[in-house]
Amino acid sequence: MTDRVVHLLRHSPPVRPGLLLGHTDAPALTPDCPRALAQARKLPLRAIVSSDLRRAADQAACLACHLDLPLTLSADWRELDFGDWEGKAPNDVDRSALARFWDDPEENAPPGGERWSRLCQRVRRALSALEPESLVVTHAGAMRAAVATLTGLDHRGVWAFDLPYGALLSLRIWPDHSGQVTGLSGGYP
Repeated sequence: MTDRVVHLLRHSPPVRPGLLLGHTDAPALTPDCPRALAQARKLPLRAIVSSDLRRAADQAACLACHLDLPLTLSADWRELDFGDWEGKAPNDVDRSALARFWDDPEENAPPGGERWSRLCQRVRRALSALEPESLVVTHAGAMRAAVATLTGLDHRGVWAFDLPYGALLSLRIWPDHSGQVTGLSGGYP
């Protein structure tokens, strides 16, 4: 059984943290390239993949340039689409609707937004396409969907993970007999 290691890095804080940004293409306050570069230099990397949203892609471009690695942008690594809640502060969203979403994001997706299962499907596809020793610059929701996909944890289990801006997860992935991703090991280096 052949395994591969991939690394997921949460992007730097956006210009206006605390909002439900999802697919909103808001830039990061700063790409925080020096800190991310220090983390990346400790890893044996072959490629960088990133969400195509600027708050992740700008940081990924900086890393790819400094590390002389190829960069691929992928919409599959985007955050959950918050639909009508995009760009709003949680306090500006109906409290009961938001509570229902956090309790069950599959049955209570944001109005006009994405279900949890759709995010997991995108991330499962993206994980399957990764080469060994890839660094993915992405979002907390996509990172949690990766852990859920690989471990079978539900949304409550993966939302218990603290993934601050700049968090790095290293994942060891094993294919099953059909080549699907089925396992993980890792944590904060």
